[in-house]
Amino acid sequence: MKKWNVAAIRAAKGKTKLGCATAYDAAFARIEDEAGVPIILVGDSIGNNVLGFETTIPVRMEDTLGAVSAVARGAKNALVVADMPFGSYQCGEDKAMENAVACLKAGADAVKLEGASPRVCALISRMVEAGIPVLAHVGMMPQRVNEYGGFKKQGKTDESARQILEDAKAVEAAGAFAVTLECIPADLAKRITEALSVVTIGVGAGPDTDAQWLVMHDLLGLNEKSPPFAKRFAELGAAAKDAFSRYVADVAASAYP
Repeated sequence: MKKWNVAAIRAAKGKTKLGCATAYDAAFARIEDEAGVPIILVGDSIGNNVLGFETTIPVRMEDTLGAVSAVARGAKNALVVADMPFGSYQCGEDKAMENAVACLKAGADAVKLEGASPRVCALISRMVEAGIPVLAHVGMMPQRVNEYGGFKKQGKTDESARQILEDAKAVEAAGAFAVTLECIPADLAKRITEALSVVTIGVGAGPDTDAQWLVMHDLLGLNEKSPPFAKRFAELGAAAKDAFSRYVADVAASAYP
């Protein structure tokens, strides 16, 4: 198996649909890598899936860098993307560049930014010019949850849909090698996918994007509840609970060791 890189991801558009996932430690990164997952996102979703927060907002750079370095040690072939946490690129271009460089030095192959404002697009261009591949993110942006008043689908009105399409075109023009489309109507995601020359990665955006994201805790059934769009391919949470229960019982009964 060859190492996935930005050129290989770009070349997959229209040829191979890519099943991509998150990971936050070396053990699961190794498992995903061996299973052939092409892109592993060290998501700021570490906040609500690993660290116990309700949103991604409290995630710090040090949380991200520690997880990135662990995932990079576990993944040999997947493209590792560091999701830059809230505040790490809204803090001025120079500091944002410093944080992006830190992500690559920790082992990431690329970084992910949310948004498509002129400021964010300028930052994407500056990062790409400096040799930092960028994966963009439009549609529902978890780092704006306080603005939305919750995790709500975007692009439901004609005006909102037009804006998301323009946002996707803007980040492509800025140099992003791929664009995440989160929680938007399937028909809009299809239109954007057809309009862009770069790979679109959907999450809660229907079946017609070039690739899909799933949070590993949803994919594996580790979360008690999952979003409606997230298929649970296993129920490891229930299996782990059963294993811990049997372990406690065996120790109590002197059956182990």
